[in-house]
Amino acid sequence: MDLPSGPSYIFSSDAAFDKLYSMRAQQLSSMHWTPLDIAMKAAEHLAGGPGRHILDIGSGVGKFCITAAHYFPDHFFYGVEQRKALVDEAVIAQNATKTTNVEFIHGNFTALDMNRFDHFYFYNSFSENIVHEKPIDNLLQTSPEIYEEYLSRFYELLDDKPAGTRLATYHCPDDYVPAGYKRLRQLAGGTLGFWVKQ
Repeated sequence: MDLPSGPSYIFSSDAAFDKLYSMRAQQLSSMHWTPLDIAMKAAEHLAGGPGRHILDIGSGVGKFCITAAHYFPDHFFYGVEQRKALVDEAVIAQNATKTTNVEFIHGNFTALDMNRFDHFYFYNSFSENIVHEKPIDNLLQTSPEIYEEYLSRFYELLDDKPAGTRLATYHCPDDYVPAGYKRLRQLAGGTLGFWVKQ
């Protein structure tokens, strides 16, 4: 018997979507990858303003970007990720879903030209430097100092963006976000925040 396939099945549940990935990536999903319902809500906020280029900082296996791109085909989603193995998984999933309005970048967000991007999604990818429960792997150096450096750079890049810049944060403390941003809504028990720069 053939297994269900195609976009309608793939995007029907987290379990169905996660089958695009390796067994190890599937095991990490509940802690490290954005759930489909969160991705759809965040993407709706990020696609609600002018500007069509949206960056996920620490995109992992690309679950947010692919989901967002599927539901908002007139926008372009970028994911930057330090781990090459995760970028490879993201590209495989992108190809499997035939999603074209996505680009995955292997690298550190601090090296990107932020003028390329209008809005941002952030699922607290810096926290692995201070929280070591169920780590992705042990291939990257982590430390509280790296955490503070990344947090400072993230704050600066948001602060430098123009009025109208949209931000969606997931499991992210409010003090990560500059005072110039107004929080419009909180969902998912307060874990998902929608912001816009005034």
